[in-house]
Amino acid sequence: MSHKLTRRQMLHLSAIAGTGALAAACAPASPAAPAQPTPAAAEPTSAPAAPAPTEIPTATPSAITSREVPRNRTLSLTFGWGGQYTNHGLTNPFQVQEGHPLLWEPLFYYSIFADKEIPWLAESGKYNDDYTELTITLREGPEWSDGVPITSADVKYTLDLIATNDKLNYHAQFQEFVNEVTAPDDRTVVIKLKSPNPRFKFEMLSFKFDTGIPIVPKHVFEKVPDILDFPGGNDIVHSGMFNTFQTPQQKIWDVRDDWWGFKIGFQPKPDVQRVTMIPMGDMTIAAQRVVNNECDSCLDLRPSLIRTVVQENPKIITHTGRDEPLGYIDWWPNSLWVNTALEPYSNPDVRWAMNLAIDRDTIDKVVYNGAKITTIFPYPEYPGLRKYLDPVRAKGEQLVRRFDLQESAARMEKAGFTKDAEGFWVKDGQRVNATIHGFESIHADITPVLVEMLRRGGFEAAINFGSDAYNNMAEGKPGLYLFGHGASVLDPYATMELYHSRFAAPIGTATGGNRFSRYSNAEFDAIVDEMRVTAPGDPKLNELFEKAIDIYWTDMIDIPMVQWLHRIPYNQTYWTNWPTQENPYVNGAFWALTFPLIVMGLKAVEQ
Repeated sequence: MSHKLTRRQMLHLSAIAGTGALAAACAPASPAAPAQPTPAAAEPTSAPAAPAPTEIPTATPSAITSREVPRNRTLSLTFGWGGQYTNHGLTNPFQVQEGHPLLWEPLFYYSIFADKEIPWLAESGKYNDDYTELTITLREGPEWSDGVPITSADVKYTLDLIATNDKLNYHAQFQEFVNEVTAPDDRTVVIKLKSPNPRFKFEMLSFKFDTGIPIVPKHVFEKVPDILDFPGGNDIVHSGMFNTFQTPQQKIWDVRDDWWGFKIGFQPKPDVQRVTMIPMGDMTIAAQRVVNNECDSCLDLRPSLIRTVVQENPKIITHTGRDEPLGYIDWWPNSLWVNTALEPYSNPDVRWAMNLAIDRDTIDKVVYNGAKITTIFPYPEYPGLRKYLDPVRAKGEQLVRRFDLQESAARMEKAGFTKDAEGFWVKDGQRVNATIHGFESIHADITPVLVEMLRRGGFEAAINFGSDAYNNMAEGKPGLYLFGHGASVLDPYATMELYHSRFAAPIGTATGGNRFSRYSNAEFDAIVDEMRVTAPGDPKLNELFEKAIDIYWTDMIDIPMVQWLHRIPYNQTYWTNWPTQENPYVNGAFWALTFPLIVMGLKAVEQ
């Protein structure tokens, strides 16, 4: 580019890109309650790292600060809110995820778009016939950054730590499923389960998106009095291919020549020699840096902003190149959830009436520039899931995608509602509270359109982007909750489990795990319980899923709205071979646990 964009120019351009279409969506719009400003994202409260106790082993301090690395060997990223990092030096993987995939490694990776397991510290993991025992065989050669071999003792220590510490992620699952972990030799780990669990390896031991367990060094962590009070520091012993140096202004990771994967020929050295990360400030500043070639990528952007970024720099692409929808499907498809235990949302006819008032085709046209982003499923459309979704797709499209205000009205009349003088549905003197609770930073594009459609269908809709939005969802307050499903990515069980009655928290108590529906149906529970012990790939799972999704649609447990998109800009000035739909070797979120697969895939542009 011949000049650099300023923040003012970026704001102006993105505002132009975002107007017009939205205004035309449902004009003239009925007045809605004014949106509440979204509070600034809370910064991590962890204190800066203190030096590790002398008795805790550390790796040899790196010479990161004095090393010169060319720009086309430096991957520059913008990530993290606020003007500076308050979690710098916090490298304990049980405390922070930001950048820790470059330091910590799993037994397995899973590449979502390739639908492929990638063994890493382990070379294999095999179940017995009834899925009550899993045998892990470790790769020969991995070692910690201090040269100590990685053995089954480290894996057993890590898993036992999770099983015994109720403050760690996955503790509840380990309590439920794990009977015993043994290490019969240095390369073998045997996990005995309390009941059949064909998904344990995938859900617990594999890095994908934000989930999976990192393996930690026993000889370091067993000396720590309190795991969650151990910051780690820049020189923590780790297994990954990078060392780190972190300050409040910047985080740096430099490739280490003595990484075990290079030594044994498991992986070639990447073109990326250094990764730098600076705080975002806000999305507009982050976008400006990418357009100006100051950074190579940033956190995913909203529709109008990503369009501006692509238009302003011909070197910038996305997962879909320079074409809509300018991103890839994330594992968080959004629905309009309701508290199905609370009147009037407890009536399936009311939930169906709201669904019938929503014109998904218009949303695709107006909000997503014609890209088919609205959905009939609470599932992300990934390769591993399509074998389950495709057989029921035609039925779902015909049933759920309908936009029919007449049928919507008939459903409401059946439920005992009539319209008042202003055209809103009312029963016993009460209108249906259709306030949409959501988050301005991610939902500002679609929510006004949904509000207008619901109001035209007779529902008193408004927007709440206030600081209480999430608590209202968790506590089951009146209204609609625009939120995603962080569940199934490989097979349909995990998403259906969200609606199991064992998670139907009583009204007045908060739901856990973002299971907002409080749905209860004994027939549905029995199907989901059978899905739980049926392995992915078993034809029986298809049959069970068809029964479960039929109940989901019939009862309209929540109203499926849109596939969620990660609209991540990739600047090709210094780096090519970003993961795209033409080359989908992994999802492109560098903040996900699969980040090292991106690092190894990128190719430097020779200057």
